[in-house]
Amino acid sequence: MFRHNILRYGILVILAIGSLFQALTAKYFGLEMLTEILILAILVLSLDIVAGFGGMVSLCHGAIMGIGAYAYAMFSIRVGIAPPAAMAGSIALTGAVAWVIGAISSRSHGIYFIMATLAFGQMAYAYVFEAPIFGGDDGLGGIPRLDLSFIGVDMNSNRNFALFCMSILVSVYGASVLILRSGLGRSLVGVMHNEQRMRALGLTVWRVKADVFGLSGVIAGLAGVLAAQHIMYISPDLLGWTVSGEALVVVILGGLGTLVGPLVGAVIFVVIKHEVSSVTSYWHLFVGGILIAVVMSRANGIFGWAETHWGAWVERRLADATRKQELEEAKSDA
Repeated sequence: MFRHNILRYGILVILAIGSLFQALTAKYFGLEMLTEILILAILVLSLDIVAGFGGMVSLCHGAIMGIGAYAYAMFSIRVGIAPPAAMAGSIALTGAVAWVIGAISSRSHGIYFIMATLAFGQMAYAYVFEAPIFGGDDGLGGIPRLDLSFIGVDMNSNRNFALFCMSILVSVYGASVLILRSGLGRSLVGVMHNEQRMRALGLTVWRVKADVFGLSGVIAGLAGVLAAQHIMYISPDLLGWTVSGEALVVVILGGLGTLVGPLVGAVIFVVIKHEVSSVTSYWHLFVGGILIAVVMSRANGIFGWAETHWGAWVERRLADATRKQELEEAKSDA
């Protein structure tokens, strides 16, 4: 069952304090960067649930996020539904689409699962790119943000929107923990470790995979809705496989199957993207070099490496304390 340790709590507190400080003190560029980190963090959390705890490495989560963004845009602009209802409808629709993708792909494994999800993502990208109703490659603009003026919050303020995204991320993280600690989450982990045994125990494996994939799609769809409200414009690029690939890079860079690691990876990725790209346009090479170093080190991402060394340090301290206590007891007996 998924559990937190002191290091994980500590990193979460540091990230929360840093994000809150940035939200309250940063200017325009800093707030835009923070909002980008928060939305990416929501997306990679959804991917970490299926890839890190279910072994389902998906290359369509960018497309799922894009479906959420386009659904919100269509509901709010073309249909004229109020933003709260449009958000709820688009998130539910995205979850349903993700459930179908998960149900169909659940019988495949490894590279075949990756290819199946990649195919679904590219199908969604091609359809949105070609369909005139979605604006083609021109995309859709004029997407409204959620209206919270009835409680005195102006969502057109970048600072307020960043704080709103932060509150959503906290809720999503809590929901992710609850999912992983539930019977469904524990069944998913069991399927990842030994699918045949779980099937022999009477578990409907495809249903577990589809249900978790659908919940992951709900979270990815929420990230898409926030992305659409953030820029107030969307284009088919949001559904491209490169978005899914970047999300997977962030998860691996931070630490697969840790929940905390992908949050760290999102911060590192966006900071490198903006800071290194201001020096050279080849910032992807820099990220690629770091990713290769992380993979070749056989550590589970940057956070996984830190967690492994921290665990070893704690064990050494406990062993030293035990030996010291035994020596003291031996001296007292003598």
